Amino acid sequence: MQPGRSCLAILLAAGEGTRMKSARPKVLHEVGGRSLLGHVLTSLAQAGADAVVVVAGPERPEVAREAQAVLPGVEIALQTERLGTAHAALAARAALAKGYDDVIVTFADTPLLRPETFGALRAELAKGSAVVALGFEARDPNGYGRLVTRDGVLEAVVEHKDATPEQREITLCNAGMMALDGHQALSLLEAIGNDNAQSEFYLTDAVALARSRNLTTSALVAPESEVQGINDRIQLASAEAEFQRRKRLDVMAEGATLIAPETVFFSHDTRIGRDVLIEPHVVFGSGVSVADGAVIHAFSHLEGAAIGQGALVGPYARLRPGASLGAKAKVGNFVEIKAAEIGAGAKVNHLTYVGDATVGADANIGAGTITCNYDGFFKYRTNIGAGAFVGSNSSLVAPITIGAGAFVASGSVVTEDVAPDALAVGRGRQVAKEGWAKGFREASLARKAAAKKP
Repeated sequence: MQPGRSCLAILLAAGEGTRMKSARPKVLHEVGGRSLLGHVLTSLAQAGADAVVVVAGPERPEVAREAQAVLPGVEIALQTERLGTAHAALAARAALAKGYDDVIVTFADTPLLRPETFGALRAELAKGSAVVALGFEARDPNGYGRLVTRDGVLEAVVEHKDATPEQREITLCNAGMMALDGHQALSLLEAIGNDNAQSEFYLTDAVALARSRNLTTSALVAPESEVQGINDRIQLASAEAEFQRRKRLDVMAEGATLIAPETVFFSHDTRIGRDVLIEPHVVFGSGVSVADGAVIHAFSHLEGAAIGQGALVGPYARLRPGASLGAKAKVGNFVEIKAAEIGAGAKVNHLTYVGDATVGADANIGAGTITCNYDGFFKYRTNIGAGAFVGSNSSLVAPITIGAGAFVASGSVVTEDVAPDALAVGRGRQVAKEGWAKGFREASLARKAAAKKP
């Protein structure tokens, strides 16, 4: 953020992305559980943009809906014709005419741009540049436009096909994003012509125009991994890999241990406390928070869940939205929790489903227990009191309350409330028939032998 300077961001999101081969607009594909568009909007807001205009196509109203959901108050400008990047930026003409100090033009399919990079572009404008182009040192510059600089001054942006042999040796390439002096931006954009083979209006022409007016132009360099755009599923996977690399480093830098970082996958909003241990092959969906000292064992999947301090999860656990584990609670292997609060110190150790429920502190839920929460039409809630003990292979038919300190005998189907400290037994009486097995085997063997005779 530049103190005392106002900023307008123009976000170009009208590209169709046909190479994605998808019914979904390209900018609504996700990295780290957030749309590409959402990533850029968030970075712009964090960089101090006072206003953001998203330029979208009229045939994709879902892009506008996503933008407004991520950043309420964002403006939407429609680009009805696709005539180049400068033409797209001019769709925000009304906002440009308000005279913001800084104008940033960027793209909705570059989700890895950091707020600090947008801030650095603004800082260059504050130093006196009228146009600042963002570039990167390319490992393979073939096909990219080149940024031609001399003594820190940006002299030109040259497309690869137009570059001389000497210019093609330049590895500083154009990333496409640009910052403009807000008091010059509208005039520069309106002056850009379309005298080129594609008859399009190119944003990069603002550099030559600014220099012809004796205005200062400069270039800023960002890492290639940060400015990568997305046009197909392969590039989407590359961006996801870079996002995950960053997130893992951030999590470890904040005091968590990842035994095999490359096998753990985070969402954009995952929050991990200190002294958390995460074993290999864990996936965090959106909306997960893990408090200090918790352990997430291997092969667990968490989404929309809150894990309390010192709690244990997994291995092979699934926590669905609404799962909340109290301090030192334990959810073990092959357990699924959904829309349920597991109290402090409570144990749900293995082979169990707890949905739409409250489990009190220090309760114990035995293996194979299920809360029967759905009758095909409605969901019902199960309440299990503090210190209750539910024996293995029990079915708790909701709505139902198991009182504090109560016991449910193993193998029970419980359909009525159980009072505190009571014992509930909901199973058929065992009957033993002496000699039955011997007779059954003999009769079965005889039938099998008869069946084999010709």
